[in-house]
Amino acid sequence: MAVKPTNNISLLAMPSAFKIITENNLDVFNIEGTGKGGRVTKGDVLLYLNLIKTNSNIKTNSSIIEKNISKRKDTIMDVLVPILGESVVEATVSKWIKKQGEFVEMDEPIVELETDKVTLEVSAAISGTLDSLVVSEGDTVEVGALLATIIAGEKSEKLSKIVVETSQVKKTNQTPKVENTLKQEVKSDPVSSSNRDNKNLEERVPMSRLRQVIARRLKEAQNTAAMLTTYNEVDMTALMEMRSSYQDSFEKKNGVRLGYMSFFVKAAIDALKEYPAVNAEIEGNEIIYKNYYNIGVAVGTSQGLVVPVLKSADLMSFGQTEMAIAEFGKKAKDGDISISDMAGGTFTISNGGVYGSLMSSPILNPPQSGILGMHKIQKRPVAIGNNIEIRPMMYLALSYDHRIIDGREAVSFLVRIKEIIEDPRRLVVGA
Repeated sequence: MAVKPTNNISLLAMPSAFKIITENNLDVFNIEGTGKGGRVTKGDVLLYLNLIKTNSNIKTNSSIIEKNISKRKDTIMDVLVPILGESVVEATVSKWIKKQGEFVEMDEPIVELETDKVTLEVSAAISGTLDSLVVSEGDTVEVGALLATIIAGEKSEKLSKIVVETSQVKKTNQTPKVENTLKQEVKSDPVSSSNRDNKNLEERVPMSRLRQVIARRLKEAQNTAAMLTTYNEVDMTALMEMRSSYQDSFEKKNGVRLGYMSFFVKAAIDALKEYPAVNAEIEGNEIIYKNYYNIGVAVGTSQGLVVPVLKSADLMSFGQTEMAIAEFGKKAKDGDISISDMAGGTFTISNGGVYGSLMSSPILNPPQSGILGMHKIQKRPVAIGNNIEIRPMMYLALSYDHRIIDGREAVSFLVRIKEIIEDPRRLVVGA
């Protein structure tokens, strides 16, 4: 067979995947690509290599691998770590939803994996008995690694009884350990008991992968970017009146309530077009200006902060924006936000006001160069002309990378957002 030109591989595969392909002398045309435009990612190559490793007696040919796998489907199915995303190649086994020996239905979740970005469930491809768990909770696994095996078959009452009896035996075996611990505590001296009591009030748990990544990225942002924050305040009177006037008709037409976030998204896009450096990023010694507007909206979850992205937000209507934000909120609550939902952001908006924050300095979301912080709306006395009036006010904060954005640009960017929010009609007439 003729060897395919190397330059074709570089076009079909991502750089990280290209390196592994050349090192292992693989044929890129045998590897299914899941990246953008069908390009082969590092995860695709690792999955391919793991399939070859699992089926070590066969040649490096995708058709033979598929044939071998299809034979096993009738009796035993390997549960493998799926493709996790373009730049994600490993995950942590956070929880086994099903136990060894339990019966699982097709498409029923059996194990939960946690990656740097999201938590996802791996489901059973066939109905049968979960025969063996190859990895334990807390283990780190690569794409394509074997998690467990399923023996195809139908559910039987005998199997259910065995599982119940096994769990009861385990509980019985654990009882003496508790008694021994109590005896040791009685014999210990008062000082030791006091120290032990203090330790019992503490709980030591490993950081989740998501929390580790959040910690690392935030620290990297502080260490890498020349980060500054500029502040302003905005009178929300006009926006609140407009929202109140059109709320009913908007909800009737779009099926979703009109919120404040869509106005800030539109205002940010207008300001980004006027000050493109805020929508840019630094790569090496180059500045990459983005002529598209993918706005990330920070959402808090029980596991940490995630930032799903409104792709091409400049092309969305207010209704589409609100529906997308509502969908992201539902996904975040259910833990269903995917890696693709959070990819490709160019600018981020964070609303600490939903938690009652009056003012804060948001941290950059690398490699982005700017992040807008919204805060709590609070009535305050302000000077309107020569009079003092009570107005609903909000503090705004823009954190930016001073390496690429000058102070004048940052301040002017925030002033432009203030102008639009205080007079939302500007969005309609383009003023």
